[in-house]
Parts: sequence; structure tokens; C-alpha cells
Amino acid sequence: MPRARRVLVVGIDGVRLDTLARVPTPHLDTVADSGFQVPVTVAESTPTMSGPCWATIVTGVRVTKHAVWSNDFSGHRLGVFPDFTTRLARQDGRRTYAAAAWEPLVTVADGGPMFRRPTRLTHHAPAADTPRAWEDADEATVRDAVAVLTHEDPEASFVYLGAPDETAHHLGCGTAYEQSIVAADHRLGRLLTALRTRPTYADEAWTVLVVTDHGHRDEGGHGGASEAERTAWLACAGPDITAGARPLRPVRHEDVAAQVYAALDRTPDSHWTLDGTAVPTLPQAVLLDMDGTLVDSEPLWLDAAREVAAAHGHTLTDEEGAGVLGRTCADTAAYLATLSPGAAAGRTLETDLEDTFLTAVEKGVRLRPGARDLLDRLADGNIPTALVSASPRRVVDAVLKTLGAEVFRTTVADGETDRSKPHPDPYLEAAARLHLPPGACLVVEDSPTGIAAAEAAGCRVVAVPSATPVDAAPGRRVLESLAHLTVF
Repeated sequence: MPRARRVLVVGIDGVRLDTLARVPTPHLDTVADSGFQVPVTVAESTPTMSGPCWATIVTGVRVTKHAVWSNDFSGHRLGVFPDFTTRLARQDGRRTYAAAAWEPLVTVADGGPMFRRPTRLTHHAPAADTPRAWEDADEATVRDAVAVLTHEDPEASFVYLGAPDETAHHLGCGTAYEQSIVAADHRLGRLLTALRTRPTYADEAWTVLVVTDHGHRDEGGHGGASEAERTAWLACAGPDITAGARPLRPVRHEDVAAQVYAALDRTPDSHWTLDGTAVPTLPQAVLLDMDGTLVDSEPLWLDAAREVAAAHGHTLTDEEGAGVLGRTCADTAAYLATLSPGAAAGRTLETDLEDTFLTAVEKGVRLRPGARDLLDRLADGNIPTALVSASPRRVVDAVLKTLGAEVFRTTVADGETDRSKPHPDPYLEAAARLHLPPGACLVVEDSPTGIAAAEAAGCRVVAVPSATPVDAAPGRRVLESLAHLTVF
């Protein structure tokens, strides 16, 4: 059963990127390490104020469209370009949630609200305009958000923390500001714990985005064009993003809402005229299956299985043939032995299969469409690449004469790990040889057997089916051809 997709966006107001390097933020680091964290430059046309920046973040359109030009929202066009919680609730009937202490975000104060129609709302206004009162308001906000995220089922949520920004305004970007950022990170940790303790968490696929709207001058304050004020940041992790991924282009504030829609498998309507798009990324490494993925050898393997089965008195049916795809020689030999009671011992069958398959491969194999271009792009991008095959070493080495052994940092063949596909061992071994965690690796596979191995190892998967249909799932994209793998 497919896992349910869910999204949490945590907006922490006014956190300077350079300050994050000086203070402990373990919970933000967890998000960043599981996906990516990158600087975001506030567009020159956007005032470095909370209203315009947050409007761009949650609507996915720039200031010229949403028309929030200051912290007074009067004259806005949020009815035409609504926030993602409103759009998803009103147009798709999805359950959404927004929690914030800053009044214009969730009330009519100063021309608001920015979040116009989420299905669930939390608001705790600060008792006074002081850093302490804002810490208390953020604490109340998170307390309610934890309860909602733990016990209810919002599909898309936004939780706003405003104390760091207000502290900088009152006290500058010194010790108190840093302490407020540490407190915000602790609150982020409580929100992440709320997700993990949900009764249905094992059946869900969560994408988490943590973003700030602008920076601050050293003395506190913003609204100008200095680098410190215009530098924001985004951290993002989720089932479709490999750990340590590298965005292929600069990330913008308007991309956040687009990333929310992508995480929910919601294709934006062209009439929304979003300015943002989901962030394309490069993984730290790519692990490639061989048979049926890079080379069109699955028919040769199937013919070999049929030939060996016939030699031992059994005619392999189409249904039985589908059962050998993606399997090792040993697994297939054991399977054939059950179909041919009078067959020779499993080891003899295994040797016959390997010899027959190798003979066919040595006569030449064709590359799958897009395979050469993919290998060239990986080499040009200096992306570590491994070949992970269920075929014996002799077969792998024969195919490498066509693929080019120099393309791969390492290759893993059948028999070189304790267990073969569909067990995770081959992909775990390849990741270990590249000195990377499996979550940092993208696997390209064609068969359910190989996909099961990759996902059991904790890798993200792109499936390019060759003989057996494959369904999309969180952490797995399905493409018709390697030629369509233009973005990782």
C-alpha cells in the first residue's frame, strides 16, 4: 500500500545564515543532512520585510503578483494567489493547518490574513512586543502544533516562529539573538518528534521544509539591500530527495510552495501562474543496475532460462519467465529445479545458466535508450557511479567492454555479497565502497526485484521498467526511458 504523502513547512523569521554556523542547531542540521540546505537570495524587487517575503514563500509567486509590499498587507492579491494551505483546502479538499503568532499571517490585522482558509488554524498573539513575550507566543504555538501534528492528520502544514526576528529588532544580532535561534531549533525538534510519534508515521512519507524570510543587519533591523538582509536560506528533506543532494540551480523563495505541491504529487494548474518550481537536485552518487536498465540483456537472460529449462525437460511459460527477471543464476536455478523434478542438481543448472547467458552476452548487447547519454552526463558531472548487478562477475565484465569500465568507481556482481537482490546487500556494499550512506545514493533499476533491494537498503529509486510494470511511490519515480532522466 502506498505511503500517504504529508508536508510540514516551518518558517523561522529573520535568521541569518552566517549565525547558523556559530550556534548549535542539531534539529535543523538533521533536516539539512537528510536532504539539503542552501542560501536563498531575496529578489531585488522584493523588500526585505516579513510580509513580502513570507507571501512569496507560501504563495509561490513574486511580489508583483501577490502585491504584499510591506508588513501592511493592504491592497494585496492573496485572493488571486492564495497560500498553499488555502489552495489545497479549497481546490483539492485537503486537510491543511497553519499556526502563527504574528497577527497579519492569520488575522485581519494590518490587512491580513495571509493564510486565508486553511482547514485548521492556531493563533497565540504575544502579550507584548518584547522578546520574552514572543518566546512565550512561539512556545504556545508549538505546543498546539505538536498536538495537531501528533493526533490529527493535516496533509500540509505551516508553523511560524517569530521570536528570533523580534529579538534581533530589540537587541541586535548578539548573544540574545543566538539564544533565540537555539530555542527555535529546539522547538523545531519538538515538531519533528511529533511527526515521528504519529501512530500512522510508518505509513506516511513526510517532506519537511525549514525556511527563513530575510536576514538582519548587525545592529538589528532589515528592509534594506545589504547582503546580510538579502541572504535567507532553505533546508529541505523528504522521500524524493537524497541525503546531501545538490540543487542544480539557485533556489528562490517562490520555489517553496512549488516544492510543497511536488511533495504531495500535486501538479500545479497552469492557471495558477506560479513563478516557482520544485527544486531539481543532483545526488551524491548514482548506483546503476545493469541487465534491463543499461543494456537490453533481459531477453537474452530469458532465452537462456528457457533454453536451460528445455534441456532439462520443462517448457518455461510466460508467467514463469517473468519470475526469473532480475534474479541471480542461483535463484533461477533453484526455481527451475522446482519446475523440472527430473532436472540435474541446482549447481549444474546454475552453471548451465551462467554459461548460456555469457555466450549470448559475448555476442554483443545493445544499450538501452538513453544509457550512453546518462553515463556521459554522470562522468561529465563527476558524480560517483557504481554498477550493481545480479549477474555473475564473468557476465558483468563482458558487458563492461560495451559500457566502459572507466565510467564506474566500483562494480558489484552476484556472489560478492552474502546475499543478492532482492536483499539490500549489493546496494549497501556499493554505497560502502563509495564511502556514502545509502540515503545519499540514487538507484536506477528496471525490475521489482532490484527495486526491492534498493529500497530495503534505504536508497532513493528511479525505475525505468523494461519487462514488468512498476508503480510510483514515495522515494521512487517511474520513467518511460533513461532518456527522460534529465533531472535527478
